[in-house]
Amino acid sequence: MCGFVISTKSEASKNEAVESATSITASSKEAFPIFIERHSDIESQKVRYKLDSLLKRINKRHDFHGSLLVAKNGKVLYNNQIGYADFKKKEPLNEASVYQLASVSKQFTAAAIMLLYERNQIQLTDTVNTYFPDFPYEQVTIKNLLNHTAGLPKYFWVAEHKWQQERAPTNSEMMTLLSSSNVQRFFKAGRNFDYSNTGYIVLASIVEKVSRMSFSDFLKKNIFDPLEMNDSFVYSFENDKIKSNQLEGYRLYRGWRHLKIKGTVNDAVVGDKNVYATSEDLLKWTLGLNNGKLLSKESLDLMYAKGETVYGRKVPYGFGFRIDTKEQKTIYHHGKWNGFSTGLTQYPEDDLVVIVLEHTSYNDMKSLNKKIKKIVTENFGI
Repeated sequence: MCGFVISTKSEASKNEAVESATSITASSKEAFPIFIERHSDIESQKVRYKLDSLLKRINKRHDFHGSLLVAKNGKVLYNNQIGYADFKKKEPLNEASVYQLASVSKQFTAAAIMLLYERNQIQLTDTVNTYFPDFPYEQVTIKNLLNHTAGLPKYFWVAEHKWQQERAPTNSEMMTLLSSSNVQRFFKAGRNFDYSNTGYIVLASIVEKVSRMSFSDFLKKNIFDPLEMNDSFVYSFENDKIKSNQLEGYRLYRGWRHLKIKGTVNDAVVGDKNVYATSEDLLKWTLGLNNGKLLSKESLDLMYAKGETVYGRKVPYGFGFRIDTKEQKTIYHHGKWNGFSTGLTQYPEDDLVVIVLEHTSYNDMKSLNKKIKKIVTENFGI
């Protein structure tokens, strides 16, 4: 089942990627700082009052402990937190609190891939076998991975049933495990849409292979540092130290006690999750991406467009972003992992960005976003 036949073009692409690895580091030194602007207190007073009330209500009724940032027309309209960072110490959350982004991390993985693509170090039509010859699922392209049309098995299941060591596997170890575990794919690449965490750990592994850098270092040098996202980082369980202001996830026990959620065998891999950031850093990321600070308009259009199967059927996912066009175009992603519930939502027609980060297993992100949008629409106008 292993794919050992590699086209001349693919081999050239791989060689070029290795030879050009040093250029990634060199180009990353340029900074693209994002200056956060804010609406005046007078402009935001009414919205602020309504959103403060909303936060208090969901904190009391739904055990919401987290942060909310709303930006309108490129400026911060609202930024606040409610609840605790540490329940034992009774430490409150603040603007410096750093959240696990869960699946919101996928857009950073997609952007890393697009940076390599713009530098001609990879092609979206390259197969995984171009970079990992022993990868057992043939004809899976980078674009398949980005759009969730690869049909790969769930690495959660593979790690939980096939991994024999006590510590959690890293990306490179998971790639080796996938190659040797003899687990069947769900379907041949391109035929269907199936949301896949596995696809995004494979993408992160490609970034590491091509750049000859860790995924953490690549994001830091090429995205976090240039955008001055000073509180953002990639964290791998059992491999990295806990950083300042880094939150832990909780669950509610017997309706009153908050218990920390421990790491698992699936927590050391990166790419599908494990980016940590503050609300304001996420706004810098969104503005930088949309303003062309990181990628070209052509690349961004690809990220924000629906994918499609080999049969021409559209899928509700771009590159690292979910795409909803039912009522108005909405570009978003939600995440849920180990107590963290996250959401980054863009409403391009309204020039509105909503960022929700929470760490006590909040479970109604979709409804909350609708309420926030309704409040802003009804109570703010310039």
